[in-house]
Amino acid sequence: MVTDIKDTARPAEARAILGLLPTRPRLLALGEPTHGENTLLDLRNDVFRQLAEQEGYRTIAVESDCLKALLVDDYVTTGTGTLDDVMTHGFSHDWGTHRANRDLVRWMRAHNETRPAAEHVHFAGFDGPFEITHAESPREALTALHTHLALDTAPLDHLLGPDTRWTDQAAMLDPTRSPGRSPEAQQLRLLADDLTALLDHQPHSVRADLYARTATALLRYHHWMADPTPARMTRLCAQRDATMAHNLLALADQGPTFVHAHNAHLQREKSSMQMWQERVEWWSAGALLTVRLGKNYAFAATALGTLHHQGVDTPPPDTLEGLLYEIPHPQYVIDPAHLPNTRPRVSPWFGYAPLDPSHLPTIDALVYVKDV
Repeated sequence: MVTDIKDTARPAEARAILGLLPTRPRLLALGEPTHGENTLLDLRNDVFRQLAEQEGYRTIAVESDCLKALLVDDYVTTGTGTLDDVMTHGFSHDWGTHRANRDLVRWMRAHNETRPAAEHVHFAGFDGPFEITHAESPREALTALHTHLALDTAPLDHLLGPDTRWTDQAAMLDPTRSPGRSPEAQQLRLLADDLTALLDHQPHSVRADLYARTATALLRYHHWMADPTPARMTRLCAQRDATMAHNLLALADQGPTFVHAHNAHLQREKSSMQMWQERVEWWSAGALLTVRLGKNYAFAATALGTLHHQGVDTPPPDTLEGLLYEIPHPQYVIDPAHLPNTRPRVSPWFGYAPLDPSHLPTIDALVYVKDV
């Protein structure tokens, strides 16, 4: 079995992933089973460079705040700001602290400096302004939308109140602390809907659309933050992935895009998470995108062997990761159709999610990294 699989393994490169696909997708997604590992991020960087230089992909979209990412895109396309500044302010989830993310931004700026605008590569975030501890105030998105439409922001400021109302971290566990169902929040949701309708009545930029989507998504998210029922966490997780899907659909309309995020957001199956002794399930962004895009969405999952510094040691031989670990290549791409349905691996560390073997039929390509 291992010998047969070894013969089908290919170097972990863009062309090997694309070679497993029936068509060149508008959204090519590469998932990862854990966050913040430079080995996996370096692999992502290499794949994007190959896609940009050889295959015509012009945008990379990462699991980071879609509004903050505008700072990064301005820097890589026009040189606005400094590298240090965009790494500090252009990422959410502390992603700007990772060396490989800095390497990516530096390479993108260098790539664009010597090319005309039509050949520039672009950076995008497709996550909403959501952190695990809180969600941001809708002020930035609503104010930008008002400004685009040349409207007075004074009524907006009155309805929003102080931003600390919206970013109160206690609201993540206590829905009574959230302003998401207050009379002011209800008026803001109606206002965001009206502004989006106004936007549709006139020519506007893709950034204006982004502000409208983000304002609407944030207000919906805060609405569910204030929900006292058991459905609350499911709704929050579902809203986050729906926001991701909407942002990626907008990017797909602009041109071929390479996407990088956790496997759980990009997979075609339902996602799940154990939160505060409760298991929640919701449809992933990848599932939503598959319905809308069909073969124009492709998903390459990444699996790994060891993550020793987090206590993830050599995988058991009767798991998918264990079977693939016997192949001597450090990193490779393989067709999931060639793999057997093994027993699932159990992770000793909460931050790493092994690949579910039952998902293999809905994965287009599998990237395996032996040691991280």
